Amino acid sequence: HAMHLIRLLLSGITVLQEGFVPVRVEEHRQQLLAIRNGEMPWEEVNAWRLSLHRQFDDAFATTSLPERPDYEKANAFLIKARRSMV
Repeated sequence: HAMHLIRLLLSGITVLQEGFVPVRVEEHRQQLLAIRNGEMPWEEVNAWRLSLHRQFDDAFATTSLPERPDYEKANAFLIKARRSMV
């Protein structure tokens, strides 16, 4: 579970700072696998988690993302995508 928490924090920071959801995590792959495999000491995992939480909070406080999504634009996109599949 810790590996997924770290991965989600990394993704969330990117979303808030850069406005897109990262799919690939090669930059952190070895560290994430070490967490998953129990090869990284908990103290190190927890320190990274706390650091990422601070970065996430800072990114949230300064994000340029709107308060709410543009629901009409998203709905129009989904309708167009579904129609193109028919």
